[in-house]
Amino acid sequence: MKKVTLSIIFIASIFTSLTPAMAQFPMGGSTAPKTLQDQTPKGNSKITGTIVDSTTNKTVEFASIALLDKTTSKPVDGTMADEKGKFTMSKVAAGTFKLQVTFIGYNTKSIDVTLAKGQELDLGNVVITSSAKLLNEVTVTGQAALIEEKVDRLVYNAEKDITAKGGDAADVLRKVPLLTVDLDGNVSLRGSQNIRVLINNKPSTIIASSVADALKQIPADQIKTVEVITSPSAKYDAEGSGGIINIITKKNNLQGLSLNIDGGLGNRGSMLGLNGSYRKGKGGVTLGGFGRSIYNTITKTSLDQTSIVNGVSTLTKQTGDGSSHGLFGQYNLGFDYDLAKNQSLTAGVRYGVRNFSNQQDLVTKIYNDGILNSDASSRRYVDADNLSGTVDVNLDYLHTYKKPQQEWSISTLYSRNDLTNNFDANLMNPEGQTSGRQRNINTNLNQEFTFQSDYQTPIKKNQMLEFGGKGIFREVTSDYKFLFAGPTGNFSTEINQPQGELTYHQNIAAAYSSYTYTTKKRYTIKGGLRYEHTFIDASTKEGGPIGVGDYGILVPSINASKTIKGTTVKLAYNKRIQRPGLQQLNPNFNSANPQNITIGDPSLKPEITDNFELTLSKNIKKTFINASFFGRITNNAISQVRIPSDTLEGAIITTFKNIGRQHSYGTNIFANVAVTSKMNIGIFANILHTTLTGQVLGIDNVTQSLTNSGFNVSGGLFSQATFKNGWGAQAFGFMQGNQVQLQGNQGGFAFYTVGIKKDFKNKKGSIGLAGENFFNKRFNISSELKSAQFNQVSNIYMYNRGVRLTFSYKLGKMTVDAPKKKARSVNNDDVKSDGQGGGQQGGGTQGGGTPR
Repeated sequence: MKKVTLSIIFIASIFTSLTPAMAQFPMGGSTAPKTLQDQTPKGNSKITGTIVDSTTNKTVEFASIALLDKTTSKPVDGTMADEKGKFTMSKVAAGTFKLQVTFIGYNTKSIDVTLAKGQELDLGNVVITSSAKLLNEVTVTGQAALIEEKVDRLVYNAEKDITAKGGDAADVLRKVPLLTVDLDGNVSLRGSQNIRVLINNKPSTIIASSVADALKQIPADQIKTVEVITSPSAKYDAEGSGGIINIITKKNNLQGLSLNIDGGLGNRGSMLGLNGSYRKGKGGVTLGGFGRSIYNTITKTSLDQTSIVNGVSTLTKQTGDGSSHGLFGQYNLGFDYDLAKNQSLTAGVRYGVRNFSNQQDLVTKIYNDGILNSDASSRRYVDADNLSGTVDVNLDYLHTYKKPQQEWSISTLYSRNDLTNNFDANLMNPEGQTSGRQRNINTNLNQEFTFQSDYQTPIKKNQMLEFGGKGIFREVTSDYKFLFAGPTGNFSTEINQPQGELTYHQNIAAAYSSYTYTTKKRYTIKGGLRYEHTFIDASTKEGGPIGVGDYGILVPSINASKTIKGTTVKLAYNKRIQRPGLQQLNPNFNSANPQNITIGDPSLKPEITDNFELTLSKNIKKTFINASFFGRITNNAISQVRIPSDTLEGAIITTFKNIGRQHSYGTNIFANVAVTSKMNIGIFANILHTTLTGQVLGIDNVTQSLTNSGFNVSGGLFSQATFKNGWGAQAFGFMQGNQVQLQGNQGGFAFYTVGIKKDFKNKKGSIGLAGENFFNKRFNISSELKSAQFNQVSNIYMYNRGVRLTFSYKLGKMTVDAPKKKARSVNNDDVKSDGQGGGQQGGGTQGGGTPR
């Protein structure tokens, strides 16, 4: 309780210090001025036109148009372009005016206009040019619909991925440059799984438990863009040594009532989603949800491992036949309301559910010094359940001011994840009868409350100042029991068997300041400082307090960009912190497979990483090329460590340790070729070299010095084409090489998919067909792990040949409403995922993209 009080005092001091600073900047008056409509003399003339980008020749959505008195330069009327770039000003009085067009990232356009009484003036295309002073970003023209490059991130537009429809977020992320996603949905950014994944700038406790499982709950066709933030500014939490991935889902800025129906049916999975919205005037309500099921996911495994314990060599041979199925769902209720012209309130409730089950038939044979040990050999049927329910509740407020881009926000979030990891195992005798039963019960709770406030204001036309503060109050608990029973009867605990309870309180107080400056020669520099102090109170029921200790960290960041003769150059440096995640801390003794046991370590400390990055991008005629070169130096690196068990014969125990140092450097190269206006081809390659060094305490308390290094290589190809009458096609394929781990290598794999889609004439619906891995019956992922005390070779055979039929249809009539800034939501990106999500670690895919 004392540490919680200290956290509150620390946060209060942050906001106390921020208050005088905010007072230095004009906040705007509290009395709303009369509207232009109230001040404008009415007439019967009319002005229309269309706003067009001078470079791309495409229309510009939602540009602002003002009509000024030519003599006094005072505004007399105004409007905003719609989503097609068109605008109309009606009931304009006769006279001589100056029409002014403004939009972020473009130069102001002025046109002299003379109107006669009753005249209808059509200005046609009003062409505006890109500004030479971009405050926060440099946009790559020509391919902007595919990729947008900002000073600290890369934005991938995913709206037309027809092969992913009916799939989940992992299917989309596989095509995002810089990312790799393995067959279980585990995500890596430039070879690192120490990343944070956000949804609409919001965290969720389900992400903290497992990124792979969270991605299964997001339907692919609801994703609009994916932001890859390789060098996060001080505004973001310091967590995520590899970077941040922000998934932006589709939002409705329309007026009226609508209902969208999306579905998919395949031989390995199906999906049905219903999303409705109602907007009228200042307020809007959204209500929706979807359910997704997976089935027919068959796997076969083999394991050969040798270990030496107390001078005895033990050979373990194991085969497994498994299958899995699951139901995933997510349901949301959202509300937004414009309190005033410059104030908005946003609230939402989201509930996610995951029901995943995996069954395995494991046959294990144990050999001691080459002789079969019948007593230690076994056969067991295992049924493992991974269940969770997640609730996120947010309330956000945003205040904007007369000065463009000046705003102040308050954001709150309560998030709770109830997670259950259980398994039941039936032990079989040689006659095929049940000789005994085992049960592991592990219930986890991860809940947190967050409060933050942010303020930003432009300084002149080429500078931006941002600062803010944040507090996170987090509680994690894990209750675990290991039970035994005979062939029949009740379960009971036994002496010296794993059971206990972990309580882990983690409170974080943070403050930051960030400054952006753009020179006349188009240099953009964004620098910042962030300080975070972490208060930890951790204990186990059986062992008492855990001495992790409080800690603070100062996190600098700097990003710079410059466009030189069409080539955009970006340089970046930042320091990041990686706190351990729930499953890495969880001390539950998971022995669903007694030869591969997993247990967390609640005494883990955070890891600290220094990141360096150089990125070059350029359009060469119809080809866009992006190449990045990066390096990472990590101290106190959290890594999986495996040691032979000295009590369970032939078993290997996997846990997590702060092993020491990790050095990584490499390059990502991505190219997209616009073959025609309706067809593009993308190609990518990733090369990463990693060196891991550290010391591990093995059996008999013997310390081992470990070092491993090597290259991780992956690459692939992507293509999309659109045809007449609403037809479209898309193909994607990749190959992933071996992944370096501290004690060996994770096997590589390949993947490919092809799809077609037909839009209905009224554009209200579509139907599609997609297939994946149809030429391959199965893929084999072979891995080898080794140390001085053991050697393990494992094979996983994935039977993932699939086909699915997809459809969508829209009901209701909507009219366009210009989007307004809504309250900013809480953005917790501060804990580390276990990087597993129910399967293999590492691996990955990546690829190109589709145009908007």
